[in-house]
Amino acid sequence: MTDASEPRWYDLPEVAEILGLRLRDVRNLLRDNALAGSRRGREDGPFLVPSSFLLTAEDGAAQPGPVPSLRGTLIQLQDGGFTTEEAVDWLLTEQDELGTTPIAALRARRIHEVRRVAQTVAL
Repeated sequence: MTDASEPRWYDLPEVAEILGLRLRDVRNLLRDNALAGSRRGREDGPFLVPSSFLLTAEDGAAQPGPVPSLRGTLIQLQDGGFTTEEAVDWLLTEQDELGTTPIAALRARRIHEVRRVAQTVAL
């Protein structure tokens, strides 16, 4: 079951604007697994990043950017056999063990809980 509060999705130029970065810097964040997104199941669709993966001044962040603990969690999931698309889907899907979506738990700084659950689902 997915989280009832479906995130808004941004294309890369929008992410760059929100974070105050150049498009090249956003692509570097994606390459370095500090940020992730997907084409949402459509090969020819635009590459999009969920809003819940970003922290802004509205969230109380001193510096806008990706959720800090996202990178380590993405790497853990990918090391466990997840594709980036599967990792994005997992992060946005409510997990019974957490009582919320993994990304919501990461935003609430429940990093160890999320990574423990991620370890059990990775191949």
